[in-house]
Amino acid sequence: MRNFSSGILSALLLAIAAVFSVLQGLHFTDWHPGIFASIRWFALIVSFIYLISKKSLTMWILLFMALGVETGYDFPQVAESLKVLSDIFLRLIKTIIAPLLFATLVVGIAGHSSLKQVGRMGLKAIVYFEVVTTVALFIGLAAINLSQAGVGTAFSASDKDQKKAGILLEQKQSHDVVLDIFPENIAKSIATNQILQIVVFSILFGIGLAMIKNEEKKRPMLDFAESLSEVMFKFTDIVMYFAPLAVGGAIAYSVATMGIGNLKNLLLLVLTLYAALVAFIVLVLVPIGLIVRLPFKQFIQTVSEPLSIAFSTASSEAALPKAMENLEKMGIPRKVVAFVLPTGYSFNLDGTTLYLSLASVFVAQTCGVDLSLSQQIQMCLILMLTSKGVAGIRGASFLILVSTVASLGLEPEKAFAILAIDAVMDMGRTSVNVLGNCLATYVVAKWEGEI
Repeated sequence: MRNFSSGILSALLLAIAAVFSVLQGLHFTDWHPGIFASIRWFALIVSFIYLISKKSLTMWILLFMALGVETGYDFPQVAESLKVLSDIFLRLIKTIIAPLLFATLVVGIAGHSSLKQVGRMGLKAIVYFEVVTTVALFIGLAAINLSQAGVGTAFSASDKDQKKAGILLEQKQSHDVVLDIFPENIAKSIATNQILQIVVFSILFGIGLAMIKNEEKKRPMLDFAESLSEVMFKFTDIVMYFAPLAVGGAIAYSVATMGIGNLKNLLLLVLTLYAALVAFIVLVLVPIGLIVRLPFKQFIQTVSEPLSIAFSTASSEAALPKAMENLEKMGIPRKVVAFVLPTGYSFNLDGTTLYLSLASVFVAQTCGVDLSLSQQIQMCLILMLTSKGVAGIRGASFLILVSTVASLGLEPEKAFAILAIDAVMDMGRTSVNVLGNCLATYVVAKWEGEI
């Protein structure tokens, strides 16, 4: 009872401090800033004491998110050096992905499922991905046309954002949607973290292993893959102990370098995106869950940790190992999880596709160009193709946005200013990407009669 009361007290103190800090920022009160800082830090200390006896990774992540915001706000110079924590975490996560995907896919295909089922799952997954992402595109269009966030806006990118955009554009490479699916060198695919190429290699390897009739030759490799998958899940558990620190470091760095005040001019765009993402969840994902009779309470518990990691780090990759582990614990067979979830990371980017349609029209509005319905549909068709298979490319969303805007005859430079608030939007769209892929995994498993 005492621990529960402490938790309520800390949450209440944080809420009160946050409200008064907003009032202070809007000049509704002239209280000394130190008062609000003291309340916030006291609430964080109480929360920390409350969580010492708890084993909930999600609660620890949420606490360190709040701690990161506070550190970035009060001690920006210190916070800028904390990015190394999230960088370490992301490096460790990247070491997990390739062996985990390889092991789980090989075991799922060669050890548990028929080759016909693999093909059937692939077809169902691709159809589902295409339908849902197309709906996401049009929800993004509807949201920006309703809010008109870019109409009458005259802004230009700062020198910092122009420099950042230049760096991203320099590493732009030609992207062949079909060709880039297939690996030319598996070591290179692993080194550059090309998830889809790793998946394709693992599927073909698993099919090849399944076709071996001699059990004596087949069994050692299958046993190796099973052992490797178990080890990598344990590896994931170890790395996840570092997640709260990584989350805190990432949030602290974002707040310190970006600042909160710089969001004012583009606040309506941010609000439009988050409103559209919420609408997508409510109007699309929830009805799909109802149709397949998703156990919502269990599902929310399953995805809470991956989503908190995805939101705070703005990285789908960081959430992948934990999402795979938790979905399997939920009762979804490993062969389905290992196939559908990583494939969705390239073909089912719901949040990203919604953002791209919304941001493209926003840029048009800032240029004073009123896109016709046919032009917006044409833009969606372009985005349906260009947004596939680029999950592993750094700055992919920005590069796609620039190329799409240019194809419509607009000024690509107008998109540079969006980089000022891209980190805030990336958190939301990445979280929806992960949520959508977790749901897709359940849907395909349901269609296959595996749960």
